Amino acid sequence: MKNKEQGQLLSRKDIDKAAWSYIFFSQATQNFERMMGLAFCHVVEPILKKLYKNDDEEYKRALKRHMQFYNTEPQLGALIPGITIAMEEARASGEEVSEELIVNTKNALMGPFAGIGDSMLIGTLSPILLSIAMSMCINDGNPVGPIFFCVTWLVSMVALQWFLFHKGYSMGIDAANTFFKNKALTNKITTGLTMMGLIVIGGVASTTVKASVIYKFVSGDMSISIQEQIFDKIMPALLPLAATLVVWYLMDKKKWNANKIILAIVVFAAVMVALGIM
Repeated sequence: MKNKEQGQLLSRKDIDKAAWSYIFFSQATQNFERMMGLAFCHVVEPILKKLYKNDDEEYKRALKRHMQFYNTEPQLGALIPGITIAMEEARASGEEVSEELIVNTKNALMGPFAGIGDSMLIGTLSPILLSIAMSMCINDGNPVGPIFFCVTWLVSMVALQWFLFHKGYSMGIDAANTFFKNKALTNKITTGLTMMGLIVIGGVASTTVKASVIYKFVSGDMSISIQEQIFDKIMPALLPLAATLVVWYLMDKKKWNANKIILAIVVFAAVMVALGIM
């Protein structure tokens, strides 16, 4: 892959514009179907338009792959679009960077960055700044407290996003120089990232999908809990896994959209609750 001085397709101005776009719009148009996917596509669209200006089909495919589901902690996650842009630049330059590698890199990174970012920034830094701000105004309602929090949080987060976005771009270029020329290693990375992405999705599903059977079989003095004594004995979180697989099947194989699936889940849940099963 060419270095920044030799054949670079993007200028510093292009990256700066993308960074500002991410800072202002990373959580715009957030929705239940694709979360931050549309905002991510908005950030990289000018980049893609420049990279693939002579290839309309590749431009369309690039837009489509960046419209997919995407969700992470936006501050620490600023590293990801920077890396993605570097990978797209490498692909547009003729390097062997597959669409799968780009998509799987995003999928693999968004989970860990979400967990680390939420615990470090939302769970730690934000409460610390809030406690300092509240101590400034708890007695006399001094407006310095809220002003302190707003200014400190906004300035630190904007600076962090700006730095990480550009660092991600630089790391992406360096990573491409190191790895992308080795096709065998690239295949291993693609496989590893795919597995990591699946593990992340599985972990999220097991902790966020809630499904349990409350019905108990009673015969005389004997009472059997269907959930605890049958399903949990077979495998913990068996029903959440089954629900996740059913939803995946309906979306991937039957091409159901999110609204149709949500409606089906609501109807199914209402029937199960009415029957006293769940």
